[in-house]
Amino acid sequence: MANAHLENPIPTTEWFCESVAKTREAGCQLAGLLRGGEVLSLEGPLGAGKTTFVQGLAEGLGCRAEEVSSPTFTLVHEYPDGHLPFVHLDLYRLESPKELAALGFDDLLSGSTIAAIEWGDKFPEALPPHTQRLVFSMDGDARKIRRLP
Repeated sequence: MANAHLENPIPTTEWFCESVAKTREAGCQLAGLLRGGEVLSLEGPLGAGKTTFVQGLAEGLGCRAEEVSSPTFTLVHEYPDGHLPFVHLDLYRLESPKELAALGFDDLLSGSTIAAIEWGDKFPEALPPHTQRLVFSMDGDARKIRRLP
């Protein structure tokens, strides 16, 4: 990967988001720190706020956040119209690394593209070494997002 040298642009190690709006805001704030080429693995149970967070990322990158939806059935959504190219992937329905390769996974993560990968922990061996892991969990109606070192 060309961007394996990237330093970690995420200074925050944990967010506590009391609402959907705060989860989206956390994604928007993170987008302001990204320089291009970052890969984010978004991990956690269904309903934990991963797609909402990605909507905030898209907004912060200058994409139309209202167009962001869970890519569970289409697997990949590309948003080339922002400040930096952005791709949103969902690996939930994939069963094997062969299916991942058929998506053109490596090509999607090249260059200055920022990638947000829901369920990235399904295929950790396929993720580039500079991947930043964000783990989502639920605490009542609130969401916790923790960056793993």
